[in-house]
This record gives sequence, C-alpha cells and structure tokens, in this order.
Amino acid sequence: MKKIELEIVALSHSITQTHSYAVVLGEVNGLRRLPIVIGGFEAQAIAVALEKMQPSRPLTHDLMKNFMNAFAINLHEIIICDLQEGIFYSKLVCSGENDTVEIDSRTSDAIALAVRFGCPIYTYENILESAGIMMEDTASGTTGKKKKGKQEVMVEEDGPTGNEDLKTMTIEELNNLLNEVLDSEDYIRAIAIRDEINSRNKKR
Repeated sequence: MKKIELEIVALSHSITQTHSYAVVLGEVNGLRRLPIVIGGFEAQAIAVALEKMQPSRPLTHDLMKNFMNAFAINLHEIIICDLQEGIFYSKLVCSGENDTVEIDSRTSDAIALAVRFGCPIYTYENILESAGIMMEDTASGTTGKKKKGKQEVMVEEDGPTGNEDLKTMTIEELNNLLNEVLDSEDYIRAIAIRDEINSRNKKR
C-alpha cells in the first residue's frame, strides 16, 4: 500500500473535547489535512520539540530519544497505519545493528518522537480518505505548499484563554510571565507569550 507523507501544520485546542488539543497533519504537496485529537501533555511534548525549547530536565519523549541513541537505535519513520472507531493507531519503524522492527505506539507519542528525530510521518490513502479534510487552494500560496522543515506551531484558541491580556502587558511584564510559565512547564502558553514579545520587538 502506497504511503503518503504528512507534516505538522498546526497545533490547536480541540473544538470537540475540553482540555484536549488537536495536532493537524497536512499532506505534503497536497491539500488534505488530518486532524488528530491528543492530550495536553502530548501537545506540549510536540510543541517543545517544534519550537526547539530546552526544558530544565528531559521530558519523557526526550528520555526515550536519549535511551534509543545510547543503544544505537534509529527511528526511520512513523506510520499512522489504522483508524478504528475514531482512534488512530501508529507504529515506529526502528532499526538497530542487526534488524529493523515495527513498534506499536500511540499516535501522539509517535509524532512527538518523529519531531525529535526529524523523521518523516506517513499514513495511507484509506485513512486520509476517511478522516481527512480537503482544504481549498487559495491564492495565498500557503495551503498545500508548505515547505518541509519549516514547521510552526499555531495555537488556535476556542474562546478566552488569557492570551488576550498579553496585548495590555509591558515587555517587562511579558518577560516575567514567560519565565513563570516556563518554570511551570506550560510550553503552549510560553509560545504565545514569546510570539507577543517578538512582535513587539519587531515594531521598535
């Protein structure tokens, strides 16, 4: 069965499930999107790697990567291989010195590891056909034409979340708040604060 390569195009709050997020995967050189609901912890794990943040101590997925590197195990790719009753199933394709193995994984964990290893994410046509969303091809050139390696986290909020208050804060207050949320490991919130600081600095 032919594999279709995907890339992360957005990380957003889930519309359908409270306290959950959705990672949106886009078909490389295509217009289809595959939204997958994940937990808050997994969303932060993906965001940390995408934004190249450095936690004070290794997160679970960082530990797993370090463990695999220590024993010369390489992650070649992940494959979102099945969809049953709304649940996506994935596998890690890994290799050691002697052989290649496929390991069953939650899709959110597989994506978090794929970002850390820089390996491709694949799925199959039947999964995209049944769970994918077709995006309109716009004149902006962004839809379906996102370059590989230029992934960004877009945190799309459903309703008030406190990010609205960032506009009224001073740079000093923003920097202090950024340090606080980093200490509490709220990396999703940290991204919004950092983006507001960067936006202010560009206007100077």
